[in-house]
Amino acid sequence: MTVLYECVHQGERHFGLGSPEDTVLGLYPLGDTDLRGALLAAGGDTEAFINAVTEGRTPLPVPATDVRFRPPLLPESVGDALVSGFMATHNVKVDDSTQTQPNWFFKGLGDVLKVPGEPLRAPAGSVALTEEAEVVLVYLTDEHRTPHYAGYTFGNDLTDIGRFKRHNGHLSYAKLCDAGVAPWLFLGTPPRHVAGHVTIERDSTPAWEGTFTTGIKALHYGLRDMMSGLFSHEALLHPGRVHYVYLGADRSSFHGGFTMADGDRVEMRFTTHGVRLSNPVSAP
Repeated sequence: MTVLYECVHQGERHFGLGSPEDTVLGLYPLGDTDLRGALLAAGGDTEAFINAVTEGRTPLPVPATDVRFRPPLLPESVGDALVSGFMATHNVKVDDSTQTQPNWFFKGLGDVLKVPGEPLRAPAGSVALTEEAEVVLVYLTDEHRTPHYAGYTFGNDLTDIGRFKRHNGHLSYAKLCDAGVAPWLFLGTPPRHVAGHVTIERDSTPAWEGTFTTGIKALHYGLRDMMSGLFSHEALLHPGRVHYVYLGADRSSFHGGFTMADGDRVEMRFTTHGVRLSNPVSAP
């Protein structure tokens, strides 16, 4: 599986191809390389994309600790990125009597995406915060307003679930928190099975732990129907826009009777894919 990432090294933008578990990265200066354009031009052919962006170039070995990662394919203008998702998509949350498409929500523009180490902000007065470990699909919109799947990554859809439970018409408000996102974009079909583990630390001590299962096999709805329904709305399809779509979560710490507080640290390990997210929570 090919994994694409972007980062800053010594003040300059770079990209690389490798594994989330690499301790030494092979970096290429980004310069005028148009990663999004190259992905669109490759039309889903990963080998063609790799050849287009690396041909005749030699990667620079750099320790992973010496770079600052960026969200995958994030545009320069945060307004060109739209972060959204679906709720109650997993079989553990719905049953066969549920036939309608799942609720869609808007989380924000590109500036709500936070890579590991950055704080996840929640609105003042949040009722009860919870983490949600999710698969995140990334889509690129071409000049003809057509969205194209680019790959997948993983994220933490921080949610004020207490507000939603208090009034289920307030889902749109409950989702207006930052979103943790892994900087690694997997250039392949969305994963059928993902398993992992969550640890929430308070005062540097584990306060809650649990496991999760996600992936396409865990969804109650067909992924093709979910995405075609979403992208049937012309208002979303501005040329050049990058979509980050969170696919919903398994049970979370809230379902285990835990409520997060300001200063807690959430660590998610997507063990099937070697991805680790760790972010402090900022909840004034």
